[in-house]
Amino acid sequence: MMKRKIIPCLDIKDGRLVKGINFVGIKELGDPVERAIAYDKQGADELVLLDIASTSESKLVILDLVKKISKSVSAPLSVGGGIASLEYAKKVLEAGASKFSLSSALVKDRDLLAKCKDEFGSEKIIAAIDSKKRGDGTGWNVVISGGREDTGIDLVDWIKEVSTQGAGEILLTSMDADGRKEGYDIEMLRAVRKSTELPITASGGCGKLEDFGQVFKEGVADSALGASVFHYGTLTVKEVKVYLEGLML
Repeated sequence: MMKRKIIPCLDIKDGRLVKGINFVGIKELGDPVERAIAYDKQGADELVLLDIASTSESKLVILDLVKKISKSVSAPLSVGGGIASLEYAKKVLEAGASKFSLSSALVKDRDLLAKCKDEFGSEKIIAAIDSKKRGDGTGWNVVISGGREDTGIDLVDWIKEVSTQGAGEILLTSMDADGRKEGYDIEMLRAVRKSTELPITASGGCGKLEDFGQVFKEGVADSALGASVFHYGTLTVKEVKVYLEGLML
């Protein structure tokens, strides 16, 4: 039976753990190092650290946090937000990250993914893709800059492209579902699952145990990412894992 991963995500701004909906209405939630250690003790399979400010100053803060967290936890740590060059990606890995994610930079610099693959190998690279459903309901478009900019790129086409260009896995966030605690976007995930053989992490929308169960029962994701559901104490990582074991997932 393939292991299903549960991954807490820590959004970082000014060195603090924060959370909002679509990066709006940001609330400070405390020390990210302490929270990362807590999730690690609960049995998190991986941790995600996301720089939502993406400034030159925030990059220095992120690198410091990566060093502190990677020395304090056993779970692999991936880092995203504002990574747009080989140089910065290298610094993130050297600081202690196991992997890094590319998001808006994938769209803005179409050669970056292949360069990163050649430099670091696909196993170090996550294609972090945000999407929104098109107004006519015919599918989903890739959005960047925290969901504020619609690229006009079809999601499924984009998944196929990054899958062949060097990504090692996909982190797929539904901006329609993000922060709403109404469940993962199963319809979107099902469409994407058919278009790639890469591991997929579902992100955006989980709010209860059944949401984790559904995404794995449907077979549309290999991992499930959560933020608010863990940060606000609705569930613990351990509770989710025990629940999934009970479902034999």
